[in-house]
Amino acid sequence: MLAYLLNLATLICINAVLAITLNFIMGYAGIFSIAHAIFFGVGAYTAAYFALHASASVFLAIPVAMLIAALISLVLALPALRVRGEYFVAASLGLQVLGVTVFSEWKSITGGLGGVIGIPPADVFGYDVVDPVAFLALAATCLVIVLIATTALLRSSFGRNLKAIRDSESAAHAFGKNVAVIKTLSVMLSSALAAVAGALYAFYMGFINVESFTLETSVLLMAMVIIGGTGTVAGPIVGTLLLMLLPGLFSYMSFLPQTEIGSIQQIAYGLAMVLLMIYRPGGIVGSGTRAAGKGKTA
Repeated sequence: MLAYLLNLATLICINAVLAITLNFIMGYAGIFSIAHAIFFGVGAYTAAYFALHASASVFLAIPVAMLIAALISLVLALPALRVRGEYFVAASLGLQVLGVTVFSEWKSITGGLGGVIGIPPADVFGYDVVDPVAFLALAATCLVIVLIATTALLRSSFGRNLKAIRDSESAAHAFGKNVAVIKTLSVMLSSALAAVAGALYAFYMGFINVESFTLETSVLLMAMVIIGGTGTVAGPIVGTLLLMLLPGLFSYMSFLPQTEIGSIQQIAYGLAMVLLMIYRPGGIVGSGTRAAGKGKTA
């Protein structure tokens, strides 16, 4: 039971990092991306390759993963400069499909459909983090660092510029804001921080393949943000806790057919999102009244 709880807590920390970084562009920049799982995957594959061929030190592997993810995110950031709304969602979907194809076919780096095996444990100051409690502490530390970093950015002038662009891109441009640069930097920062979660996931699992970085993962991450509350600090964490704990809750309900648990989970996720959009558009943490007021103003 303890092993299960430690595993669940570690995965919650990793997914919370992803939800927080997605909320950074969704909730504060108004950029809706369904390709976030790709940068999760880039971080995981980069860290795994670096650990296998160079060093498993988290102080080297994670920064390298962040750098590669930030550079690749330019593929997503550049369309963001030209399109918005549903057109950007379509562009991010294209990147998601392309990324999964690359993960599946680039066998020399990703191992193809078979994935990458034998990833060494994370190294922290020469100590191999193999104990579940120690890795949970590492994952929780990374979560706190990412949370502090994103919160600090959002409270800075950069964060205020992001919110201005979200509320009215044309107005922000009229006030002299360099919208193109700000949007590009926001996507790059979000992707780089998402790579942290990818690196942690690779070290924790010791094995990765493309199944962890599909469109389903991107949609689940978006659900975590929306259900928790976009544009809030605590929302992504609340959404992550809810959607990560629900599967375990369903599995303990003996009256449910165990073979259909996956389908029941999907129905519960969809129903939760529909009900939230009707009765609390701002999410669990967000203000439903305020969100509704914005909708009326628009």
